[in-house]
Amino acid sequence: MDNVEQNCESLIDESNIEKLVEQAVSVLRNGGVVLSPTDTVYGLICMPMFPQAIQKIFKMKQRPFNQNLPIVVADWRQAENELPLVWNDKARILAQTFWPGALTLACGVFQNNVDWLKGRVEVAVRVPDYLFIQEIARKLGPLLMTSANRHGEKTPHTLKAAMDSLAIMPDLSIDGGILSGAPSTLVNVNLSKPMIEREGIISKTEIERFLRNDK
Repeated sequence: MDNVEQNCESLIDESNIEKLVEQAVSVLRNGGVVLSPTDTVYGLICMPMFPQAIQKIFKMKQRPFNQNLPIVVADWRQAENELPLVWNDKARILAQTFWPGALTLACGVFQNNVDWLKGRVEVAVRVPDYLFIQEIARKLGPLLMTSANRHGEKTPHTLKAAMDSLAIMPDLSIDGGILSGAPSTLVNVNLSKPMIEREGIISKTEIERFLRNDK
């Protein structure tokens, strides 16, 4: 869809969310890439079964091809039921406590028949606290999503800054106003003892309190 004319819409007035969900779903089902706001940063979304869309995101960000893209889902049940994850007790307690929200979990992947996950032993997955993304994932299933910035650069706070940062334009861009730009907290639960690999909006103290209280 590289030749599709750039299409920009706004989510600042949330009265049109249903229409924009259908528009985004149509673009994604046709192998396109959507630039969307989330609860933290602007992100690039595609469906995982379209290699050309995945490659486009890497080119847009100038991202090294050996750095796999994270996954977003509608809720923790979709993560548990539709992805071949090693879903242990620690992962479950954190997901049920902090999702939807700014928590990313690095989970193990067991042997599976999901073509787009073959070769991956670990994936990063989260549920953004953003209805627009959740509704798209409910309609399409798990999606690939990464921040909308050129690799190695700071994450922009506005749609214009995000678009200016990218090497190639997305097929649909959604304006959500000024975002915090703060990262999600990343916890690796694919270990004997969960490890906080990146502290973001959710504090280390908060994460450790729930892990401590999990019996």
